[in-house]
Amino acid sequence: MKHWLIAFRLRTLPLAFSCIGMGGILASVNGVFDLKIFLLCLLTTIALQILSNLANDYGDTIHGADSEDRVGPRRTVQDGHISLAQMKVAIITSAVISLALGLYLVFSSGLSFAFIALFITLGIGCIIAAVLYTNGRIPYGYMGLGDISVFIFFGLIGVLGTYYLQAKSLSWDVVLPAISCGLLTVAVLNVNNIRDINSDRLAGKLSIPVRLGRQKAGFYHLMLLVIAFVCASVYVYSHEVGLQQLALLLVLPLLFINAKAILMKPQDQLDPYLKQMALTNVAFVIVFGVSIL
Repeated sequence: MKHWLIAFRLRTLPLAFSCIGMGGILASVNGVFDLKIFLLCLLTTIALQILSNLANDYGDTIHGADSEDRVGPRRTVQDGHISLAQMKVAIITSAVISLALGLYLVFSSGLSFAFIALFITLGIGCIIAAVLYTNGRIPYGYMGLGDISVFIFFGLIGVLGTYYLQAKSLSWDVVLPAISCGLLTVAVLNVNNIRDINSDRLAGKLSIPVRLGRQKAGFYHLMLLVIAFVCASVYVYSHEVGLQQLALLLVLPLLFINAKAILMKPQDQLDPYLKQMALTNVAFVIVFGVSIL
């Protein structure tokens, strides 16, 4: 059980809480919050996150990204604690659970048949994307497309999908917090990829930091954080709520600490800032909620 918990990579699960929490906050702001739909969105996203983590453990091992040169935490398949066959079964099981939760979610939402079909298609797309990130003949994560995928699934689909399933409609301004959430999740991936530049380059994994180089990847990280904060600020300050809007400023020190570390610290010292960036995502969503509700 200990090795399976490691394979689940529990420290990445705050990313699921962040995007679904943002969708829930936006629904509350507009008076359409539905607790059952919110919880089903959260459970489905957690299941997808675990599926992605298991698939990454498997894929990075067979493609050589998890090797002796890797700086980050050891992976369970690489170390032989879980066999490839066992991990395959776990991946299939996680995919089935994710699909079952997703189907229950969309059929509980009261949407029309056309939108149910759309969300089922999106859900299947999420499952395929989670598996193919590091698996298949040409994993898209090895082509440098991971950042775009994370932005779409944790930002646009995660936040806007959660909001739509409750509100049954979309407005242009909710796109701004969704962009913020997506960019901050990309920032978590970017810390991971900067840390693993050397081992990824040896394995032929052409992540954005491998393509840009260490220094430019640091400035790319800063850009992600700045744009995320600006988008959230525009949304918050376009709604006249009161002095609590200033609460959004409380997250700035956390963003500053992370940006400074990514810009200045050596790659082999960045692992603690991966967890810090994931927890900063949660803090960002909480502070956003305080500032707007």
